[in-house]
Amino acid sequence: MSTPQGGGERPSNQPLGSLPTHPMISPHSEREAWRSEQPVSGGGNHPPPPNGPPAWDGPPPVGAAPVRHTVLDRARTIIDRLSIRWRLTITYGVLFFLAGALLMLVIYLMVGWALNVAWPAFPLDLDGLIPPDAVRKIQGQWYWQQQDAVSGAQRLLLTRSVLALLGVGILAIIIGYIVADRALKPIQQMTATARKLSGSTLAHERIDLKGPDDELKELADTFDAMLTRLNVAFDTQRRFVANASHELRTPLTINRTVLEIALGDPEASGDLKALGRTLLEVNARNERLIEGLLLLARSERELSVRKPVDMKDVAETAIDQLSSRAEEAGVTVTTELQSAETIGDPVLLERCVANLVENGIKHNLPESGRLWVRAGMVEGALVVQVANTGLHVPAYEVNSLFEPFRRLNADRVDSAKGAGLGLSIVRAVVRAHGGNVTAIPRDGGGLVITVRLQSR
Repeated sequence: MSTPQGGGERPSNQPLGSLPTHPMISPHSEREAWRSEQPVSGGGNHPPPPNGPPAWDGPPPVGAAPVRHTVLDRARTIIDRLSIRWRLTITYGVLFFLAGALLMLVIYLMVGWALNVAWPAFPLDLDGLIPPDAVRKIQGQWYWQQQDAVSGAQRLLLTRSVLALLGVGILAIIIGYIVADRALKPIQQMTATARKLSGSTLAHERIDLKGPDDELKELADTFDAMLTRLNVAFDTQRRFVANASHELRTPLTINRTVLEIALGDPEASGDLKALGRTLLEVNARNERLIEGLLLLARSERELSVRKPVDMKDVAETAIDQLSSRAEEAGVTVTTELQSAETIGDPVLLERCVANLVENGIKHNLPESGRLWVRAGMVEGALVVQVANTGLHVPAYEVNSLFEPFRRLNADRVDSAKGAGLGLSIVRAVVRAHGGNVTAIPRDGGGLVITVRLQSR
C-alpha cells in the first residue's frame, strides 16, 4: 500500500469542522500549498536569493554584438509556429499564385503580340492625292491608334485577370486546406489510435490503414507491428508476474502452517515462540505482497467481466468492510454517495475503492483523523473521490506514489503500513476501465484522490 508520509501535521488549534467538505470539490489548494512550502528570509514576503554567482543584470559586455534578425528570420519564426496543415495550405496557395502570375504574364504578352499581328495595315493609298507630309501624318495617327488599342486591351486584360486571380486564389486556399486535411487524415487516425491505447486495449487496437502501398501506409504498418511487439512484451511480463506469484504462494502457505503448528506446541520455549511470531508476521507480509502482485497483474489485463455496476453500492460495501479498522484507528468517515452507474468488473472496482479507503485510514492522523468518501455524477462523468487528513505530502512526490513499492520517506523493508501496491492497483484498475485517477495534496495534510470513470 502506498504510504504518503513525511511533512508537517495539522495544527492542533484547527477545528475539524472548519475543513471544507463541499460535494465533489477537492478540499485543497495545490497552489497555496506549494507557496506555503517556500522558505522566507528576513521575515519578509520574498524568497531568499538563489545560490551561485549573481546573474548579469547590466549592459551587455564590450564586444558583444546584438543579434539582428532579418526579414527571412522573422518569416521562418512565424512559419515554425504554424501547424503542418496550415503550412501545406500556404504552400498550395503560394504555388497557385505563382503559377497564376506566370500564366497572366504569358497571356499578357501573347495578347499584345496577337493584336499587333492582326491589326490591319493602313487601308488607303493616298500617294499623289495629298502632300507626302500629310500622308505620313495620317499613317502615324493610324499606328498610334493601333498601339493605344493594344495597350488598352492589355491593361484591361491585366486588371480583370488580377481580380480573377484573387478570387480563384481564395478558392484555391480553401481547396488547399481541404486537400491538406485529407492528406493528413491517416496521420490523424494514427494519433487517435495512439491516444486510445492502454494496457487493456493494446491487444486489439490497431490502425489497419487501407489504401495503396505508399509512405503513409508503410508508416501505419510499421506502427501496427510495433504495437504487436509491445503487446507481446507486456503480456509476457504479466504472465511472468502472475506465474511467479502463484509459485510463491505455495511455499508461503506451507511456512505459515509449519509456524502455526510450532507455536501451538506447549513444550516450545519462549524464545522459539517469539521467533515464530516474528516469522509469522514476515510471512503474512509476504502473502499480502503476493496477493497484491496477483491483483496488479490481473488489473493490467483486459477486462474479462463487464457488468453494470453502481459505484454507490461499491463504495458502501468497501466502507462497511473497513469500518471496524477505521474505528480502531480513530478515523471519522464522512460519506456522500449518489447513484453513479458504469460498466466494468465489480470485484476490481470494489478493490479499487477499498484500496483508496484503506490508504486513507492507514495514513491518517494518529488521533481525530477524518476521511471523506464521495461518489456521484459530475458534468456527465462518474467521479469517486477520497480525501483524508494526515501528514503533509509534497506536491512533487504525489505522482510517484502510484508506482509499485513506492513509499514516501519510507524504506522498502518497512512493512508496517503495507507492501506499497495499493495505489498502483488503483491506477491499474482505473486504466483497465478506461478512466483516470489523480491525486493532489490537501490543505492541512493528507491527500485528495479523484477517480473518473466512463458512465454507463
